[in-house]
Amino acid sequence: MLKHAVIPFLLGAGLLTGAPSVLAASNLVFCSEGSPAGFDPGQYTTGTDFDASAETVFNRLTQFERGGTAVIPGLATKWEVSDDGKTYTFHLREGVKFHTTDYFKPSRPFNADDVLFTFNRMLDKDQPFRKAYPTEFPYFTDMGMDKNIAKVEKLDEHTVKFTLNEVDAAFIQNLAMSFASIQSAEYADQLLKNGKAADINQKPIGTGPFVFSKYQKDAQIRFKGNKDYWQPEDVKIDNLVFAITTDASVRMQKLKKNECQVTLFPRPADIEPLKADKHLQMPQQAGFNLGYIAYNVMDKIKGSNEPNPMAQLKVRQALDMAVDKKKIIESVYQGAGQLAVNAMPPTQWSYDDSIKDAPFDPEKAKQLLKEAGIKEGTEITLWAMPVQRPYNPNAKLMAEMLQSDWAKIGIKAKIVSYEWGEYIKRSKGGEQGAMLIGWSGDNGDPDNWLGTLYGCDAVDGNNFSKWCYKPYDDLIKQAKATSDQAKRTELYQQAQHILKEQVPITPIAHSTVYQPMSAKVKDFKISPFALNAFYGVSVDK
Repeated sequence: MLKHAVIPFLLGAGLLTGAPSVLAASNLVFCSEGSPAGFDPGQYTTGTDFDASAETVFNRLTQFERGGTAVIPGLATKWEVSDDGKTYTFHLREGVKFHTTDYFKPSRPFNADDVLFTFNRMLDKDQPFRKAYPTEFPYFTDMGMDKNIAKVEKLDEHTVKFTLNEVDAAFIQNLAMSFASIQSAEYADQLLKNGKAADINQKPIGTGPFVFSKYQKDAQIRFKGNKDYWQPEDVKIDNLVFAITTDASVRMQKLKKNECQVTLFPRPADIEPLKADKHLQMPQQAGFNLGYIAYNVMDKIKGSNEPNPMAQLKVRQALDMAVDKKKIIESVYQGAGQLAVNAMPPTQWSYDDSIKDAPFDPEKAKQLLKEAGIKEGTEITLWAMPVQRPYNPNAKLMAEMLQSDWAKIGIKAKIVSYEWGEYIKRSKGGEQGAMLIGWSGDNGDPDNWLGTLYGCDAVDGNNFSKWCYKPYDDLIKQAKATSDQAKRTELYQQAQHILKEQVPITPIAHSTVYQPMSAKVKDFKISPFALNAFYGVSVDK
């Protein structure tokens, strides 16, 4: 992974043409923080992957308004819900063109067949394309959609009906999420015929505002503005380039030199100098996010024959109360973080503000470890993310501080890290001990936190604690299956108390999100879901 090298592709407009020294108004370079694992949105769960695919190349049936959480029409112009809340009928937008590239030329516009292919591929492991290119769809399964969608039917070329087994109060919001991006059935058929099904993840075809052009791992991704986009006023950039720049200080240097016009995740120490630069702008907003420690609660950690200390509640309680959150927030977030108590941010409806942290008490923590039969000097692994995320600007420093905190109660934490894609893959497989991770909300619904991160359906996905506790799971499933928001709130608040008592996680902080960019960039909206979308964005000369 490139960290400090300034290499030839960083030469400003050379990213775009290789010659001019001044960027044209219709070109924009985005200094992104990492390489995507691929370009098939259904396979992934991170913003790095979604920025490079779902937010550029694809559309969904429903979509979120730019910079907000309200759901608006996308590839579906309208929809009806049956009285029992289990049937959704979508009316599809007509005349929408799939991208034409050097590897695919569509013969027809978007229609119901594309919706059926997209969702049946996620639903049916025996679907021909899924068999040719076996993969998992973690968001889809983490939210139980694989079990709840009974069938998807084509009523005619421009009408599709979803039938659910149970009411899902967040169904329309879920369909606006990145994983539900609509793929081309015709392109999939071509790939299948040519024996190249895996290309769906490397050479994407969508209906979105930007057309994929080229990808060089750890270097750059190039897109062209979609001149045939169904909402032409949203395409104001001819050439969009993601300049993959893992080091935060290098990203800020490039922004100041106008080698990129938008970037993300500034280091806390850089925030004030960036604000003071008259050539830049620094919009900010309270983060709809949470950085936390997830404790692997499995009896044995994958790859180990030793009993896992964190399978015991008293050990998790001890680790939790030994964390000096205030010092971590001062050092890691440097004024841009709010201490987190609960398993989701306080701006999420149904948040229970009666929940309190256990007091910071290393002596009590030692006593709990003794009661659990844990010897002084017991070793655990502490996984630290290799990348900055909105919810954690410096995981390495946080891990070192936790290592110090836990050493004071007799626990030796060995810090482990991997490349980001490998980090997520291995932790979903259960190889981690304690791990630093976090979440930025996806759809404004409590289930996106309480179900997606801590529910039983998510133990092979984003539930990094591998915690499956029936009293909790029953509550969140009951809440999801009712459309009465007051009742849902009551159930979710009961679930939050159980989660706090069982300590599968230690919440650390909610961070403020800053988005550094050139003063020439117009109409960029910070997403509450920590995504970066460039439709509707322009750059002044």
